[in-house]
Amino acid sequence: MARILVVDDEPHIVGVVTAYLEREGHTIVTAGDGERALAEIAAGRPDLVVLDVMLPRRSGFDVLRELRARGETIPVILLTARDELVDRVAGLEIGADDYVAKPFEPRELVARVGAILRRASGMTRADLADHAASRRFFDLDVDLEAREALRDGAPLGLTRVELDLLAALTAHPGVVQTREQLGAAVFGEAFDAFDRTIDSHVKNLRRKLGPRPDGGGYVETVRGVGYRAARR
Repeated sequence: MARILVVDDEPHIVGVVTAYLEREGHTIVTAGDGERALAEIAAGRPDLVVLDVMLPRRSGFDVLRELRARGETIPVILLTARDELVDRVAGLEIGADDYVAKPFEPRELVARVGAILRRASGMTRADLADHAASRRFFDLDVDLEAREALRDGAPLGLTRVELDLLAALTAHPGVVQTREQLGAAVFGEAFDAFDRTIDSHVKNLRRKLGPRPDGGGYVETVRGVGYRAARR
């Protein structure tokens, strides 16, 4: 199973999260502050990080920002006692994969962890049967088996969520997909249909992709409906 780093300065939260995730067979490593979290990641790359925002020494936002600046694509779920939209958007815009507000139901967190790990492990055989394992999209190469997107052979540094969004969109160029459809493709059963985090992930994806060679965008917004991959 997965090696998961749980970072929180509240021992009770760490204990509960650890107990529930260990029941699923995961190996848990813990840290109580931001500096220790970075040290644990440097010592041995985890498969996923559950990261509290309000930490001593360095905040969860600072830790996440540093990881993404390094080009590190470890999936990260943010935990916070603040459920303000601005905080959620801020976390997603710097590269969080998901966001859970305290107090939370442990089983919900376990479901979100499971969904992210399944997607991070690569597409299933059924997925690969439905969609080509690699595809050319304008000047981009999207390789679902290698789990990367490239332009002229150079990786674009997409997070897991961003790559899964790109894969879902480019599977059907020109076809509009709702936020609910995209959320289900990326997060599976853990996705909340009323969650607007897809918008933040699409914004990040567009920023990393930049413009097409002809000046247009790779991902188009269909107001009131959702998004679609541009058609040639």
